[in-house]
Amino acid sequence: MDVLKIMAIVGCGSGLILIVELIRRGRLKEKYSLLWLFAGTVLLVFSSSRGLLEYVSSLVGIYYPPSFLFLLAFLFLLLITLHFSSVISGLSEKNKQLAQELALLRQEIVEGKPPLVGKDRARK
Repeated sequence: MDVLKIMAIVGCGSGLILIVELIRRGRLKEKYSLLWLFAGTVLLVFSSSRGLLEYVSSLVGIYYPPSFLFLLAFLFLLLITLHFSSVISGLSEKNKQLAQELALLRQEIVEGKPPLVGKDRARK
């Protein structure tokens, strides 16, 4: 086994351990970690088996296997960007709704009305 292969396996394994540790400590939520765990596992598999990397890259039509790894990395980053864009869109909508509710509550306080809370607000 050559040094480069050992370094790649150790690097991918360390990355997977880091992801699991971030999940365990609560710094990375489970729903966001699935993509990272999948990418780390794929990299670990391809790092440990050069033959598999060459076979899969030739199936796709890529004749230089490291280029296939760059393609996978690009697709992974594209997928992460799409996922985070959808999460940000949802948070933006929730933020808008909270700002509107806060404005209504402030208006009721200024007008001297007792603020309506929960189900009472829905009936209004």
